[in-house]
Amino acid sequence: MKTVYLASSYGFSKQQKEILLPKFIQQIETLGLTVWEPFQRNDQIDFSQKGWAYKVGQADLKDVKNCDALFAIINGTPPDEGVMIELGYAMALGKKIFLFRDDFRKCTDSEEYPLNLMVFSGLTEKNWQSYYYTTIESITDPNKALHKWAKD
Repeated sequence: MKTVYLASSYGFSKQQKEILLPKFIQQIETLGLTVWEPFQRNDQIDFSQKGWAYKVGQADLKDVKNCDALFAIINGTPPDEGVMIELGYAMALGKKIFLFRDDFRKCTDSEEYPLNLMVFSGLTEKNWQSYYYTTIESITDPNKALHKWAKD
């Protein structure tokens, strides 16, 4: 079964963690994919112990390295810096990349892309919009790249 690392800042907020993250996980799992959500996966780390932050970062990098694809929630202006690190690492490793943004604010110099052009450099040049999602419901759209990749 293919694994998707879900990069987001939603685990830092109780409401987003309880309400939004499960919706993303459910939509991705509907496609027959396994979701690696780092806030869930880091529950095994003892946050009361010195050095916990380094261990979390290393666990996240290991998961990005070992996953098949990365689905990044890139809301914010700019998006969360941790998500951007995970995204850049996945790009450097040649992972499949899928982006989600329902934030209407623009943060770009480009007329083509809604964010810094480097965020989109891990996607295909033509048809990059197929890898870019603006609603939770569109995650399972059979005409979009994640659905097609899941079925390959």
